This record gives sequence, structure tokens and C-alpha cells, in this order.
Amino acid sequence: MFLASKIFWLVAQPLSFAFLSLFAGLLLMLARFRRSGGIFGLIGLAVLFVSLFTTTGSYFLQILENRFARPSPPPAELSCIIVLGGAFENVVIASRGGMEFNQAAERFVETLRLARAYPAARIVVSGGDGSLSGMYEGDARASEAFFQAFDIGTDRLIREEQSRTTFENARYTKDLLAANRLEHCALVTSAYHMPRSIGLFRSIGVDVIPWPTDYRTTGQVRLGFDFTQPSLNAQLATTAAKEWTGLFAYYLLGRTQTILPNQTVR
Repeated sequence: MFLASKIFWLVAQPLSFAFLSLFAGLLLMLARFRRSGGIFGLIGLAVLFVSLFTTTGSYFLQILENRFARPSPPPAELSCIIVLGGAFENVVIASRGGMEFNQAAERFVETLRLARAYPAARIVVSGGDGSLSGMYEGDARASEAFFQAFDIGTDRLIREEQSRTTFENARYTKDLLAANRLEHCALVTSAYHMPRSIGLFRSIGVDVIPWPTDYRTTGQVRLGFDFTQPSLNAQLATTAAKEWTGLFAYYLLGRTQTILPNQTVR
């Protein structure tokens, strides 16, 4: 399933899909199937235009980011802080050493802030090597040096190093929480990733406090044209497409109980 999902996404992400549609259209045209070739070509151009020159990606990402809010006021106590991996550039670290983050670095910055605000809380870092090769450290292992650099003792860390997907994050973390008798935990991940994460944790009976971070939108995006930042628009469209695809896929596979979970369980 892991390999299939990786291969599927290589093809299904917007820019790849647009290229393949255009390429298929060209081949069909050369084979004198001009009508079919034209249809594929138009589909590819439409996907490319929407990805590059509209706010569609930002708009649909914003829907996910607005779904969950941090608790207000914050809880008086937390027994643990769960942070989902995906923030370390493990391929670069393997080659150059040090600590290198990607755009999701706020996951660990916010976890560090919470670790200092709740000094008695344990920190569960969930993240193995999600690469196709399986040759690199996951975030659970890479994060140890990060927390040590800010005087967070290793005795507070619980590393979950097996997971490669969000589904596995939830499943393996549940076992660690039970083994360490931890409840009343905050879940830290990117705001757009929170609905899928909460849906998975709830489906396996783990109640966590959503603690979103790493926002990519202003929260005030409207659908429309945007010719000022095509590369950023394409990046946001890709992130939104991946997350919405994951939400529908997990629901159809029976791994979550709803496509888009609510802030509170009713």
C-alpha cells in the first residue's frame, strides 16, 4: 500500500498530471486521433492554468487550515506532546550532516515552545523514513539532536521510528501512548494536515488536543486569478491536492469515519 500510494502520487499531482495529459494528447494527435488528442491536451492545459494562475490551491488548503483551532485558553497541564514528522530534510542531513529543515519546521519549533511551557510533558516524535529507498533517518531519530541543542533531555523523548505514512503515525503512536500510560496529549502538525491526522487518531480511539501550526494561507483567500506568483500557486495546489486526496482515500479505505472531521466529537 505504501509503495502504491507513492507511485500514484507521482502521477496524480497536478503538474505531473498536466504534463502526462499534454504528452498523451500529443501522441494521440500524432497517431491521427485528433479529437481525443485535443481533449487530453485541453485537460492538461486547464490543470496547468488552474495550478499556476489561480488561487484554487490556496483556497482549498485554507479550508483545511481553518478546520481546527488551538485550545483557548490553553490547557493547564499536558501529559505529552505528539509531533508528527515531515519537517527534517533527511536526505540532505545524510549527505551534509547538521540539522536541516523544510517548510514544515514550525512543527518542531512549536513543539519546543510547548515543551518549555509544559516541562512535565513527555514528547512523542512520530516519524520513520518515508522515502522509497528506506535508506535515511526518520524525523524521530533526527529530532533528538534538535531537542538536545535546546536543553530538552532525552529522558523526555519517546521516539516512534517505524511510521512512513500518517496512518502509521497514528497506529504506532497509539501503542507507545498505551505502553507509557500517557493521556491528555496535544497533537502538533501542520494546520492543513490536522483534519486527516485527527480523523485517523479518532478512528483508532485516541483522543488528542489539536495544536495546528505551519500555516500556509492568510485565512482570507478567495477564489480568483493570480498571475503574480505561479510557482507558489503550483506548490500550494500540489499540497492541497495531496491532502484532499488523502482525506478521501482514507475514508474510502475505511481508515477514517468521515472525510472532514469536526473540531469537537459529537
